[in-house]
Amino acid sequence: MIAYDLQCSQGHVFEGWFEDGRSYKSQKRKGLLTCPVCNANEVNRVPSTFAIKATAGGNSRSAATAQVNLDQIGKKMADFVESNFDNVGCDFAKEALKIHYGASEPRSIRGTSTPEEEKTLKKEGIDFIKIPLPQQPETDS
Repeated sequence: MIAYDLQCSQGHVFEGWFEDGRSYKSQKRKGLLTCPVCNANEVNRVPSTFAIKATAGGNSRSAATAQVNLDQIGKKMADFVESNFDNVGCDFAKEALKIHYGASEPRSIRGTSTPEEEKTLKKEGIDFIKIPLPQQPETDS
């Protein structure tokens, strides 16, 4: 796997994971790359900053701004998944197998699976990604 920094035509920068460089080029050519923030489909690779040297004393304002931006992107991703994927709960692996083998109509699904179920899905050649959900604020009960 390879991670590329990507940027949409609206200036949003995000990360994309690909099997290899050819996979990125193929997905770009087919128009499969979209911005998770604004859904723009004009997406390009940008130079990656893989290490940032901290100044003496650090730059807490920049770090705080970066964290706020990451939190906003995480919330938008979670909202997008919640709005556009069927929640199949703990039946995720069963539903993914049904879709893979044509027993159910193809659709985007979300849910939970055990590590053993994930091994089965990988063995069957079913691609999936795990997206951590943003922490919900604690409420007083």
